[in-house]
Amino acid sequence: MTAPGVEVVANGEVSVTDGVATVRFGSGQRLNALGLADWAELEVAATTLSEDESLRAVVFRGRGGAFCSGSHLGEWHGASPEEVRTSFERMERAFRAIEDLGVPTIASIEGAAAGGGLQLALACDLQLTSATARLGMPISRLGILVPASFASRLSLRIGPARTKELLYGGRLLSAEEAHRVGLITAVVPNGHLDHELESLLAAWAQLPAASLRAAKAAVDHGLRPLTEPVRRERLASVADPVEFPRRVAAFLRRRRG
Repeated sequence: MTAPGVEVVANGEVSVTDGVATVRFGSGQRLNALGLADWAELEVAATTLSEDESLRAVVFRGRGGAFCSGSHLGEWHGASPEEVRTSFERMERAFRAIEDLGVPTIASIEGAAAGGGLQLALACDLQLTSATARLGMPISRLGILVPASFASRLSLRIGPARTKELLYGGRLLSAEEAHRVGLITAVVPNGHLDHELESLLAAWAQLPAASLRAAKAAVDHGLRPLTEPVRRERLASVADPVEFPRRVAAFLRRRRG
């Protein structure tokens, strides 16, 4: 069954079963690096699902054994600073649409969750993560100027000092390390992700849907003094005008080599 008004799109799919919506995204290639159209589809899916009052939860999953490695860098090769900023604005709208869903949300993570992919995971309430997954924000390597909204999502999870360490170093964390510092909520043995997800959703099914929504709303309300100022800010420049084009081109050359 599909939620009212939700359509299956080229690389994204939304299905609803027993009050749980599952949003599948990506092509399964390039570790599910997402392009501008993909981020737009995620925003539309989340916005549409927010209107369905019968839902109890929403699950976000990537195709092809990976969650999301961030944005498709090929779209940034030769792009103007304004085009790159537009890309980040599109990403941010998708993240906020997910954060604004009134029901509990789960990121089901395997493979990689990096850059925008990690932000997508953090836009969800909980992260069920395969033990072999890698997570991080290596975006500074490309000359990206970290948006305040990206830093805020990290800081709310792991605090300012660890956030700076993660952004400065640009390294990817193992699932165990990410869990230890509080970046994700659970590490699941390989091959057991679906089972753990089903168990969690079954436990939630025993609770009144209104209670789940109220619990989420209460926590989010308490965080609003921290999250709203960042949300009101206009996105500034997001890429070093000299380093970004050079580093993106170098990355694409290495990938083709």
